Amino acid sequence: MKVTLKDGSSKEYAQPMSVYDIACDISEGLARAACVGELNGEIVDLRTMVGQDCTLNILTFDSDEGKKAYRHTCAHVLAQAVKNLYPEAKLTIGPAIDNGYYYDFDMPSLDREALDAIEKEMKKIIKKGDRLERFTLSKEEAVKLMTERNEPYKVEMIQEHPDTDILSFYQQGDFIEFCAGPHLMSTKPIKAFKLTSSSGAYWRGDEKNKMLTRIYGTAYTKKADLEEYLEYLAEIRNRDHNKLGREMDLFTTVDVIGQGLPLFMPKGTKMIQKLQRWIEDLEDNEWGYVRTRTPLMAKSDLYKISGHWGHYKEGMFILGEDDEDENGVSASGREILALRPMTCPFQYYVYKARQKSYRDLPYRMSETSTLFRNEDSGEMHGLTRVRQFTITEGHLVVRPDQMVEEFKGCLALAKYCLQTLGVEEDVTYHLSKWDPENREKYIGEPEVWEETEQHLRDIMDELEISYVEDVGEAAFYGPKIDINAKNVYGKEDTMITIQWDPLLAEQFDMYYIDKDGEKKRPYIIHRTSMGCYERTLAWLIEKYAGKFPTWLCPEQVRVLPISEKHQEYAQKVLAELKKNGIDATVDNRSEKIGYKIREARLAKLPYMLVVGAKEEEEGKVSVRSRFLGDEGQKELSVFINDICEEIRTKAIRKEEASEA
Repeated sequence: MKVTLKDGSSKEYAQPMSVYDIACDISEGLARAACVGELNGEIVDLRTMVGQDCTLNILTFDSDEGKKAYRHTCAHVLAQAVKNLYPEAKLTIGPAIDNGYYYDFDMPSLDREALDAIEKEMKKIIKKGDRLERFTLSKEEAVKLMTERNEPYKVEMIQEHPDTDILSFYQQGDFIEFCAGPHLMSTKPIKAFKLTSSSGAYWRGDEKNKMLTRIYGTAYTKKADLEEYLEYLAEIRNRDHNKLGREMDLFTTVDVIGQGLPLFMPKGTKMIQKLQRWIEDLEDNEWGYVRTRTPLMAKSDLYKISGHWGHYKEGMFILGEDDEDENGVSASGREILALRPMTCPFQYYVYKARQKSYRDLPYRMSETSTLFRNEDSGEMHGLTRVRQFTITEGHLVVRPDQMVEEFKGCLALAKYCLQTLGVEEDVTYHLSKWDPENREKYIGEPEVWEETEQHLRDIMDELEISYVEDVGEAAFYGPKIDINAKNVYGKEDTMITIQWDPLLAEQFDMYYIDKDGEKKRPYIIHRTSMGCYERTLAWLIEKYAGKFPTWLCPEQVRVLPISEKHQEYAQKVLAELKKNGIDATVDNRSEKIGYKIREARLAKLPYMLVVGAKEEEEGKVSVRSRFLGDEGQKELSVFINDICEEIRTKAIRKEEASEA
């Protein structure tokens, strides 16, 4: 047989060879570093036998697939160590993920001391260097094996397979795992690893199932790489909005209020207020929107017309008993109400309140909308996944011939918002499509979906915006463009959505009078300009590590009198700042000026104005900034003009000074 290698060279063998044996024949060093093989474009185990002509690439830890196999093997070592120390723990799943791996166990929660003990046991297993042996069983044999080993979750997973399946297992020492692989040849190559954290996780991600204990870890081939990654982890923990936002007194949560229901402190509220005023003025004054204000709840009748009752009911908060009859009335005689999960059906009735002609379109409606979604408790995290949130929601009712240009306008507005916030380079674009294999999830005919999805492709291609396509992520009434960003831990969230909707106007009997005097159905664009205020604030906290652009800061300037003698002048400076719309305070504590400066620096303030006898005498201020450090004395009027221009233009200044 002839084996063609990545570089175009080839090897010929008279008998079948394993991928690992071929790697050994090429180079002993390559064999030592090998993690998996790529056989005719398919990722395979090193144990895979090659018996005919093929192309083969030996993959090491430097490749993505090599990292996965290396870390997946380390996850098996983790599972073996847990079973050694906690024999009653039950195995579930343990995949490799970006930057590491995790394993879920049915066992009590663990603290750092317990994780350290598990690490110690893992080192013993790795030092022993057991080979990982692969074997297969029929479904019946596999169920019997895992039942005998008292692993109910594995039995459940096996039973989901067809009876005809031959199932794969890996064994290292006396540890056996039901797993498809691929894996390293033995545990010995694992050189550097760390268990990074432990948390709760529902079995299969369903809050109705049992809460498991999830252990996260990572692994590298070099200790230096592991240490670099752990330093990176420490840095991102310091950027985690859930930690930093609380430390900066921006928001908090309270158990008796509930998960996913954050309280915004005065500073956080000030930031939300600035974002909201900016967006509302931008949409109303520059992009031609009219503003609406609609109820936070509605009868079930409304959601039945829109389709949300049938397609989204599980994600809604129903008020009262949901035991309605055919008239939408409960046994108690009251109408069934639900908090709104979106604003679209409400705004449709704003549109319908007055007859529209073709000249009235496009009709662009926007609203600062508070919405409610019954998210699973296991999904709650800080400000990124909450049950009550506020978005910059809008709906454009357009003639079909206006749809493409208006959709481009929505993309342009979204890009402008991203640019202003300084996050345009941090996003990815996704074309979220329907899943034709899951028809009951969607309304409309296949040809409508294919046509609208192609319109979105054409728009993105014309605008030269790179995007990926995601099957099954469309709204039930139409495809959309999702603009996503990752948090500091690498989890991707949707920040902005723009949806193409050719269907709901029919369900709500929306129309306009065309040039010929006939009624015509409009199209609808559902969109957000900046997205959700809560999630955006979380994004900005992590992006800037709390050092926000000056225009967004809840406290833009702090005046620092050198002593009590200069309090009166400090108050005059403060009055001038506030008169010019600058968010400023005075630190009038009886503390030394050095202490006040350090406190202001720790608060991540853009500017401090130090005032003493000299400044008071000359009508000046000594400026210290986050950007240039000590900027020296300036006329107060000059400083005010400069900072007002910075705020007006929403400038994002580069951090040039490590200390102020």
